[in-house]
Amino acid sequence: MKAIPDRIVTLGFGKHVRADRIVALVPIEEDRGPGRRTLVYVDGLPDPLIAGRTEGTILRDMVGVESGASELLRELQVQIGQVRPLLKSSIRSEAGLDLDELSRRITDLTGEQGSPRMF
Repeated sequence: MKAIPDRIVTLGFGKHVRADRIVALVPIEEDRGPGRRTLVYVDGLPDPLIAGRTEGTILRDMVGVESGASELLRELQVQIGQVRPLLKSSIRSEAGLDLDELSRRITDLTGEQGSPRMF
């Protein structure tokens, strides 16, 4: 996952930090309670900030919902690369699903080349 540059992340209780400046999220385990959920280490600050939100929520805000979709597309592209050509042809004929075209479209959307073909 990659933090979205210039995105402002809310830590709770009026605290906000740029997503690309956050270097670590550590859940508070002792004395955790209202307003005390996560230690947020920020580049340039000597001490962590105490956030009133969970590390998972902060992380989702840092990378955005679209990050999960991109990871899913990349995984799908890897899986497509492992399908043998004869099976791809059969799937195209029987179901009308062109896996090579899907892989090309994923590359267009993510801007990343697919993994090398296994077969």
